Amino acid sequence: MPLSHSPQPFQPKPQETWVKQSFWLLPGALSLVFVVGIVIWAEWNDAKVREAHRQTLVADASSVEAQLSARLDIERARLHDVSSQLAKRPERGDAILARLPEVVAGLDRLWSTLTWLDDDMQLIGRAKRGAPMRDLVSDELRIQTNESSGQAEHIDFKMVDSNGQFRGKLVARYEITDLLKSTDLVWLNHRYEVNFISELGEVIATTAQSTKPPQGLPFERPLSAFKQTTLRLTPYESLASWRLNPRILALLAGLLLLGAAASQLTRHEMRQVRRAIEDTQNEAAWRQSMEDSALVGLRARNAEGRILYVNKTLCDMVGYAREELVGVKPPLPFWPPDAVDAMMARNLRTLAGGAPSTGFETRWRHRKGDLIDVMIFESRLVNSSGDHIGWMGSIIDISERKRLEEKDRQHTDTLAQHARLNDMGLLASELAHELNQPLTTIVSYSAGLRVALTKIPTLEADVLAAVDEVHRHARKAGDIVNWIRRQTSRSDPLRTLFDINTLVAEVIELRQRQIQRIGADLTLDLANTACNSLVDRIGIEQVVTNLVRNAADAVAGNTGSRRIGVHSKVVAGIAHGGQAIEVTVTDNGPGLQGRTIDVLCSTFYSTKKDGMGLGLGICRSIVESHGGSLSAQENPGGGAQFTFTLPTNHTANMAQATL
Repeated sequence: MPLSHSPQPFQPKPQETWVKQSFWLLPGALSLVFVVGIVIWAEWNDAKVREAHRQTLVADASSVEAQLSARLDIERARLHDVSSQLAKRPERGDAILARLPEVVAGLDRLWSTLTWLDDDMQLIGRAKRGAPMRDLVSDELRIQTNESSGQAEHIDFKMVDSNGQFRGKLVARYEITDLLKSTDLVWLNHRYEVNFISELGEVIATTAQSTKPPQGLPFERPLSAFKQTTLRLTPYESLASWRLNPRILALLAGLLLLGAAASQLTRHEMRQVRRAIEDTQNEAAWRQSMEDSALVGLRARNAEGRILYVNKTLCDMVGYAREELVGVKPPLPFWPPDAVDAMMARNLRTLAGGAPSTGFETRWRHRKGDLIDVMIFESRLVNSSGDHIGWMGSIIDISERKRLEEKDRQHTDTLAQHARLNDMGLLASELAHELNQPLTTIVSYSAGLRVALTKIPTLEADVLAAVDEVHRHARKAGDIVNWIRRQTSRSDPLRTLFDINTLVAEVIELRQRQIQRIGADLTLDLANTACNSLVDRIGIEQVVTNLVRNAADAVAGNTGSRRIGVHSKVVAGIAHGGQAIEVTVTDNGPGLQGRTIDVLCSTFYSTKKDGMGLGLGICRSIVESHGGSLSAQENPGGGAQFTFTLPTNHTANMAQATL
């Protein structure tokens, strides 16, 4: 059993969720997510590169168009020069055009014809290109033209005089192929195959090379400088794409295969781990079941006394959960608070190896407050290396055995007490028989003595009162003796209708001297109405006498005030719907101290050192035989309060009628 940490109780394995069961898919899923992420990134990067390439094509096409527009602007400027020269010369006609150097240069450079019109758009003169034009483009460009297309454009320039008056127009006609040959497109030739397309789809000019075919997609853009002419740029190199790269595709496929293989290996390992866990859980369950089913409490502690392990039996024994005990150091929660010092001393002796091998008895306290007696056997606890690391205790609950032993002892004492009481009962019966005759004689003589004394004229009244008291007490003693004889015989109890208030007052009168002797204050509060009940007068007198005597004994030990109260009243709500007479005796003594009426009325139970433990039990039997009840509770002003009830005469008659 590992003791580096507290072993936890075995818990049944919960049903595995789908997520846990599919955990082995994680490597393959991660590799798939990674590949998908790479593909998304590559697609985004390709789109970004394509957009940049498109922007470059747009910029290059714009640059070509700008160069052509600039070339046309230069030609317009040269027409302006020609217009200035013609304005200085008075001659008109073809001859003047042919002799101007600017015209010759323009025809030689670009123009195919130059036409001079007056302000009425009538032809004044015309010059044509006579000699072949020299190639103004380097060999690197190698522009090929389609001479048969014949597509031409013209540049016109309005002639005005110094006053701003329109004086005619110069119109220079040129062919697009001639314009391309006169434009520097060498920088474009290294990147693209350049084509100029007519409105009919024919190639007017191209930079195509037979040794270097284009790879990319063509880009076309209409030229604003020319009517119905389109510029087409076709890259010599195509854009690189990851989808066309077999190495990248092979790497991605390999990564997916590795992820799938890792998932399979993980699944295999998870199955092995699950089997190992199930075996461990089964073993732990068997061990836990054996430990929990044991009738002996088990407790493991380290060298410092800290609890490392407890089984279920020990937890049930002390009323604490396993989590509340594991890890706790002395003092332990189930030690009685009044014995912590003694428990701590014994614990130190046990940890030092001083526990007896035969075990020792001690007393623990259950969580509910009940005390339990236990027998503890301690043995050395060693680890796998044989080192002593603590103590293992086996605890047996011997509370039931202790209770049985105490019950046997009490039963033995009870039998002995019963034997003594039986002897006393026989003796009391014999004494009652023997005392009956002397008491009868005393009653007779006291009655005769009173008759004789009444004949003496000068006799003091106190003497007659003393004789009356002797006669009354003798009769009372005779009644008690006869009552004892009736209790020990099989005759029916003798009951008469009697006022309970009168009976209580007589008892108080007889006990008045005892109450005065202990210095107690007596409060007598009797009901104003008659409290008649069919009772055994002597028995009820004994009940009241016993309660008043117990109250006097209870307050006798008070150092302060001593108070006794006797109260009677008529109450309603008892059986048969009638009324009852309730008599209450109170005192300000030590009180019940948690004892109930059942405990106080137990046979031979007494709170007095010299008490026999029979008084309250007999009182309860007498009251219940009259159809009443006896109860006890704490007095609100301190002390105890005993109350007995008796049915009234009307209620008793109703009960008899019901029966």
